[in-house]
Amino acid sequence: MAQVEVKVKLDLPPGVELLGYERSGDGHGFEVKFPLPDSCRCEQCGHEEPSTYEYKNTVYVVRDLDLWGQPSFLIFQPCFHRCSRCGHRQEHFAPFKRKKVMYTYRFEEYVLRMLIGSNEEEVAVRLGISAETVELIVENQLKDDKRIDPTRVIKHVGMDEISLKKRHKLYVTVMTDLTDPESPKVLALARGRDTAAALQCLGKLTPEQRAAVETHRVDMGKVYGAVCNEQLPNSRLVVDRFHVAKQFNEVVDDLRKKNHAEVQIPIVQSRAETVPLADVGVSPRPEGPEARGTRVAGSAVRRVACVEGRV
Repeated sequence: MAQVEVKVKLDLPPGVELLGYERSGDGHGFEVKFPLPDSCRCEQCGHEEPSTYEYKNTVYVVRDLDLWGQPSFLIFQPCFHRCSRCGHRQEHFAPFKRKKVMYTYRFEEYVLRMLIGSNEEEVAVRLGISAETVELIVENQLKDDKRIDPTRVIKHVGMDEISLKKRHKLYVTVMTDLTDPESPKVLALARGRDTAAALQCLGKLTPEQRAAVETHRVDMGKVYGAVCNEQLPNSRLVVDRFHVAKQFNEVVDDLRKKNHAEVQIPIVQSRAETVPLADVGVSPRPEGPEARGTRVAGSAVRRVACVEGRV
């Protein structure tokens, strides 16, 4: 069997080192390690001392960004420090994920971007996770209330709404840094899709950052465009192809539904006239053992024809 060597350039979280790789079904597993602090402060008694780590006998499997359209996971052995004063055992958590979840921070941002133009049920099916997990990710991102680095250069921003529930009015406004199209970055989230939500997102930018923005990409509604025109003095509006195609499809779908209803009216009002049995193409009655079954089928055809004649 011929063997092919494939080289892949991985974009690992900062400070993470790759130790090994394992393919499991349709997924990719990467064994990693990350730097540990030299000292630890006990969360129970507050005592600080040099770290002495112990490792658990299990491993953590944490969902990360997809690779080649397939799920990938970061695998590592969790460790903890035991306080010499009170004996409290304190786990050292990986820097690329939050406590009590099994997915990375950047996977959370990926889910947020997937929600643009979709909803939590559809995103959950596409990523193979539960809708409750998608909802929890959005809630955690809203609670974080992240601060934007004031030195960050932002030239292009996007503002979109995401729907948490299908056919429910549960919306969140997402502001994204589109300066690097290959790696968009979620900057801020706010509940709702109104002027207040847009102002809350843009308010996290400094006046210098707002003045440096060159373009803002929003939907074709009245809210986001008006707020961006007011808050971003040197920026111009850009409507991307996604929003144009979305609105075009909505108009076409409305016309289809309208025309379909108009066509159905004359069909319902004019029922089919009586069709002679000769035109139906009923074959002559056979002889032999199969004659009984054929007579039953023929009588059923005649009953249908009589019913249509009375309608």
